Amino acid sequence: MTRLRRTLAVLGTLLLGMSAAEAAEQIVVSNYGVAANGMPYAIAMEKGFFHQEGADISGILSSDGGGSTVRIMLGGNLAYGEIALASTVAAIQQGADLRIVSDNALTVAEFAWAVKKGSPIRALTDLKGKRIGYTNPKSTSQAVDVLMLATIGLKPTDVELVRVGGFGEQVVALGLGSIDVATLADPVWSKNAGDLQPIGFADDVLPPLCDVVGVTTGAAATGRPDFVRAIIRGRRKAVEFMYAHPDEASDIIAKAYNLEPAIVRAAVNRLTKTAKSGTPYWGPGNFDFAGMDRMIQAQSMVGAFSGTADWGKLVDTGFLPDDLKPHK
Repeated sequence: MTRLRRTLAVLGTLLLGMSAAEAAEQIVVSNYGVAANGMPYAIAMEKGFFHQEGADISGILSSDGGGSTVRIMLGGNLAYGEIALASTVAAIQQGADLRIVSDNALTVAEFAWAVKKGSPIRALTDLKGKRIGYTNPKSTSQAVDVLMLATIGLKPTDVELVRVGGFGEQVVALGLGSIDVATLADPVWSKNAGDLQPIGFADDVLPPLCDVVGVTTGAAATGRPDFVRAIIRGRRKAVEFMYAHPDEASDIIAKAYNLEPAIVRAAVNRLTKTAKSGTPYWGPGNFDFAGMDRMIQAQSMVGAFSGTADWGKLVDTGFLPDDLKPHK
């Protein structure tokens, strides 16, 4: 091979590498690396499920949820995001060109209510007059608190709902005596389960409520539908892997989330067990419109949403595999 040919071969290899790098892209997932909803994406990345399905994903961006995820997605011209349902619907109603393409977390099973060991509070029915922590106003944690209270026959005015700012902060506030009950979500709950006493789990108290949904933009829906479909299929493979191999999946997630494997195993094993409702926490993408309605109602109760949600205008089921599409 002549020097010219060798040079051309090297340049060709470099150009191919550059093209591959440019083709790879990021997606955004609310609270990735922090909350349980995003765990399947760690599996899909490690196992190569996205790549197998035809989506070359270079990385996953995280956010603190809600509107910030919407802003990251739109500002970065990203083709896919996993976002809280109410935040997505509100953004669409305010003019954002977004489409809901999958229903990803079908319950709020990650939530638990906990007290300090030795607390006289032994059950949710003991909550009248007590201080219950939640993260921030209009958050899912505030919504599930209000729903839980209604389920046990109490009103928000029967307790003191205390804004604490985060799940880890609630553990600290509980230890300091600033609150009587913490509203925690996995993996924070599993990380602190040995030091606290649970008094209730959301999947035992509440019906299925849609937690987060898969979202794409109007431009990607029109111009890159195969990419969006590949993301949904890759995530589905990851969810199926988690239910079939929870311990191996937990070890993968532990690395991505920078947590002890035992903590993640506790969380994943709890969330992959069949709930009383029979509805799984991580869904393959199929829509539970009744659960979506319940979440919108719950978010309306805490001022995170107003109006009604017309799923016929907000949801595009065409990106789902045929076996997950609603029956007509």
